[in-house]
Amino acid sequence: MTDLSAFPITRQYPAQHPDRLQLYSLNTPNGVKASIMLEEVGLAYEPHLVDIMKNETWTPDYLSLNPNGKIPAILDPDGPGGRPLALFESGAILIYLAEKTGKLLPLDPAERYQTIQWVMWQMGGLGPMFGQLGFFHKFAGRDYEDKRPRDRYAAESRRLLGVLETRLGGDDGQGRDWIAGEGERGSYSIADIASLGWVRNLIGFYEAAEIVGFDDFPRVAAWLERGLARPAVQRGLNIPAKG
Repeated sequence: MTDLSAFPITRQYPAQHPDRLQLYSLNTPNGVKASIMLEEVGLAYEPHLVDIMKNETWTPDYLSLNPNGKIPAILDPDGPGGRPLALFESGAILIYLAEKTGKLLPLDPAERYQTIQWVMWQMGGLGPMFGQLGFFHKFAGRDYEDKRPRDRYAAESRRLLGVLETRLGGDDGQGRDWIAGEGERGSYSIADIASLGWVRNLIGFYEAAEIVGFDDFPRVAAWLERGLARPAVQRGLNIPAKG
């Protein structure tokens, strides 16, 4: 049996199946990237629900895994060279799992880096801007009398949706099914997994469809519908299950 006792995180979240990849997460837009990916590639894993509302990411045990105190994070008992590997940052986890399994990341170097660039685009733009808009539109920030921060993030979120709409239009204007990947219409990849949860949250949980004019982006809406229809995506959106 694999011994993970050297990792303090296993004190906070004991592994019932230490031979499986351990997922520490919550079904937020960033968290579901890891669970969707794991469901898509079919790796055996054990999910642990990390309750961020109870500050569970700020314990010494959790910080030993991710010093940034965020979810998701993973502990793979069968990492490179057969040695356990702890990893945080959702984009890094997507790339790692794609390379580990040989799935959802093109082998062709040009297409590979184009796919990774769209993951980085989500990490650096789509996620942070949508998250800020959610704060100022739905959560505590909505009570601020000064609406300039909300309007700034709404405008930038709309701009980013426009970037995605243009990308899905394709170079020839005939349209793409997926953001990156192989073929003229693209193929489903980690680029799509990175962004699906965030766009879903924007128009659902954040209730921001009207403020960003989501109806102006029909290709994005169609892409979102295609992605959410995937069985692995549907499963991953609810993992880890809440008690």
